[in-house]
Parts: sequence; structure tokens; C-alpha cells
Amino acid sequence: MVGGAIATSLAFALNIPVIGIHHMEAHLLSPMLEEKAPSFPFLALLVSGGHTQIVSVRGIGDYELLGESLDDAAGEAFDKVAKLLGLGYPGGPIIGELADKGNYKKYHFPRPMTDKPGLDMSFSGLKTHTRNLINEQDIKIPKVKHDICAGFQEAVIDTLITKCKRAIKQTGLNSLVIAGGVSANHRLRKKMNDTLKQIGINVFYSRLEFCTDNGAMIAYAGHARLSNGERSTMAIETRPRWPLDTLQEIK
Repeated sequence: MVGGAIATSLAFALNIPVIGIHHMEAHLLSPMLEEKAPSFPFLALLVSGGHTQIVSVRGIGDYELLGESLDDAAGEAFDKVAKLLGLGYPGGPIIGELADKGNYKKYHFPRPMTDKPGLDMSFSGLKTHTRNLINEQDIKIPKVKHDICAGFQEAVIDTLITKCKRAIKQTGLNSLVIAGGVSANHRLRKKMNDTLKQIGINVFYSRLEFCTDNGAMIAYAGHARLSNGERSTMAIETRPRWPLDTLQEIK
């Protein structure tokens, strides 16, 4: 709400248009800032602290939600597990760093909902499993902590890959955009690339500095909608819930 008020005030003072931007649309479009940008249509995996969604993208504003997390987002699960391990915030980068030192095969972790049809996901059960494991193990031993981080991270990544492969088969699309803060995870990038390359799928990411929240992605989405003739009123409506598939399509 504060950001909306500041934007409105600046627009009024400078006599320029103001446009309300959907935060996750901006993430979704961030790979368009790269030299090698995807062409429509494509699939998108939006994976962050607040969202985990698989979306069919036919054009800017032309979105169909195919699947999403029914509880915790993947990034939220990273943050909560990091807290259980006594690590800092945000949890994703720290868990990723410690996972590099661990053995992801040391402990068993479930791949939630991968044995069920459909594209929806769930990470709360994985979080609970990890909490129980942490309570059983001596996490003061660095190797134990590293192995737990590696196993948890691998379970999240495998779940995302399984669902993306299923979405590719379901839609017949051959390009996948991965966007949002968790897309900066280098293990996710490598394993997703290696897996999908084998079946002829092109994977697109934004550069690391454009994975987390940034002004460039907002500017790109804003430019697209400004060029489409869109304007917001001087009282921007801040929406805590704004389904992607309700946005105006840009022809």
C-alpha cells in the first residue's frame, strides 16, 4: 500500500501516467529482458516465497493456471526449513550453499504429490518430514546439517521437475520459463536444464539479479501495458490476491 501511494504521488507531481503492475506477471516476463528471450506460447514455472504455479502463457496477459501449490510455496518451505535449522532469512540461498557440501542421498525425503495425477503441488508435508528428521538428528554436526539441506533441496527440485515434465506432456509446448526468487537456485537450474534438454525442451531464466524482486521486471511489464494504452486511476488499488488469469490480454 505504501508503494502504491508513493507511485501515485509521484505520478501526480510529475504529471505522468501511473500503472498498477501484477507482481508475478513481472516475474513471469523477466526473461524477456535477456538477449535469448522465449517466444510465445510457452509454459512458465513461477516459484517464489509466496507462489508456486505452473502457467500456460499464450501472450502477455493471456494466461491459464494449470497447477499450483495447495499449501506452502516452495520458497516458503525453504524459509521455514532454514528457520528450523537455525539459519538466516531468506532461507533459499543459505540452504543452497550448505546443500553443495552435503549428500542428498543420505536421508530419505518424499516427493509430495508426484504419485498423483494433475499439476498441483504441496510442500507442507515435506516441511513436516524435514522437521521430524531435524528433531531426530544432531544438527550441531555440520555434516548432518549439510546432508539435510541437500536432501530437502533435492526433493523440492525433483517435485518441480516432475510437475513441469507432466505439464509439457499435457500441453505439447516445448519452451519453459522459470521465474521468481527460487529460480536463482543453481541446482534447480542445472537439473532442470539437464533433464529437459534430453526431451528437446528449451528452458529460459532471467539473469540472477533479475530473479529476485527488482525494478527492471516491473519496468518491462509497465512498458508493455503502457504501450497497450493502459492507465490506472490516481488511486491505485493494492490487491493482496490477484489471479493471473484475470489480467487484461495484450493483443
